[in-house]
Amino acid sequence: MRREHVDDLVVVIPGILGSRLAVDGKEVWGTSPGAALRAIRTFAGSIKDLRLPKDIGDGHPGDGVVPTGLLPSLHALPGVWPVVDGYGSLIDWLERTFTLRRALPGDGPDTAVNLVEFAYDWRLSCRYNAHLLSIRVDKALGRWRTRHPDAQVRLICHSMGGLIARYWVECLGGAEVTRLLVTLGTPHRRSIGALASLVNGDRVAGVDLTAFSRSLPSLHQLTPDYACIESPDGLRTTHELSTTLDGVDANLLADARRFHDEIRTAALGRVAAGGSDRLCRPVVGVRQPTPTTAAVVDGRLRLIETIEGKDEGGDGRVPRFAAYPAEVSLDDPAARSSFANHGAIKRHAGVRGDLYDALAPEPGVYRGAEPGHPLGVRVPEFLAPGEPLRIEAEAVTGGRGSDRLAVRAVVEPEDGRAVTRVLRNLGDGRYEATVDGLSPGAYAVSVHASSDQPSDAVTAMTLVLEGDE
Repeated sequence: MRREHVDDLVVVIPGILGSRLAVDGKEVWGTSPGAALRAIRTFAGSIKDLRLPKDIGDGHPGDGVVPTGLLPSLHALPGVWPVVDGYGSLIDWLERTFTLRRALPGDGPDTAVNLVEFAYDWRLSCRYNAHLLSIRVDKALGRWRTRHPDAQVRLICHSMGGLIARYWVECLGGAEVTRLLVTLGTPHRRSIGALASLVNGDRVAGVDLTAFSRSLPSLHQLTPDYACIESPDGLRTTHELSTTLDGVDANLLADARRFHDEIRTAALGRVAAGGSDRLCRPVVGVRQPTPTTAAVVDGRLRLIETIEGKDEGGDGRVPRFAAYPAEVSLDDPAARSSFANHGAIKRHAGVRGDLYDALAPEPGVYRGAEPGHPLGVRVPEFLAPGEPLRIEAEAVTGGRGSDRLAVRAVVEPEDGRAVTRVLRNLGDGRYEATVDGLSPGAYAVSVHASSDQPSDAVTAMTLVLEGDE
């Protein structure tokens, strides 16, 4: 297979939870295939030591935690972020498809490579990690330019990784050497799910993670800046509420607002001064059931999938409108949308096509058409032990025959044999199936109309917890 030639430096930045963490050489957060629950148990056992001190700001707590690489496989941490596919298959695909090479064991520190995996301590402020990104890119680009003097940087960022990259590009001078920043499901206007994690809290393996999650500057930097909380006077932003939400650190929340204001002001100023308004290319998951607003009920947030009565959809975690940076309009053709779920957006065939277009020297001509019957898919993020998995799908366009489809779901564990189900037709383009007897662990649930290709499937992630959860 011929690989497309790329002379630029490509940097891959994962989302929250997507980097392995270690202390004194001992891994405290990381997974191998089949090990999602074991990683959660390991992390829960270290939780007291990993909680951040109050008013950490943009600093490091000095607790010895260091990032050691990207997580290759499925991972999740209830109370922080739901199940996300790993980055191993994305890195492998990039190397197979393009003339990209990452650092290998045995390479010297001065080895020039053009595929960089930027792992970071996802507990910490995005500003802090953006400064580390600046140092990492400066060194890697300097080495690569000894071979390719005109090389620039192309960033591929998932979820929160896009916010780190945006701060480097817009506020730390990264725009001068950046050719393109691709964000996959990045919450540019953030996610109501992050706010719910802070307010509602959670327990894992008998350990309460609530205090830990509430100490994280990064999680606060993912909370919405748009009006998202129901009140008697209509929707309000978090800082417009008359009372403080339980579990939210007011100082961290205020700083999160400043963080995003810095990016927005710098980006709009750069564009006004003649810079490109397409330096950042968002890839947006659409038409999946997505929490968008919330109501406060007995001190907890009850998530709602509409905003002022309108179902905006999104990727299941980030509302569609929240996945666009300030300088890119919702109808800008530079933005790309796919029927993809947040946790699996990196593996979606359409998104891989978008990445091909972003990296190939010539426009892509091999990408197929959109599926004939695109689906919105809903599965629970977490299941209690013994709880059946309910899979719901809905034809999201009113195409002919959308109410008479044969819809197939493949439930694939991290390791082991996949289970296939044909969904029941409920009428009006709605379908459902139930899968019983799933063992504890993480699962990818891929759903597509049988008349479409399996590569058109929408994949969502779920985690079946153990009995002591």
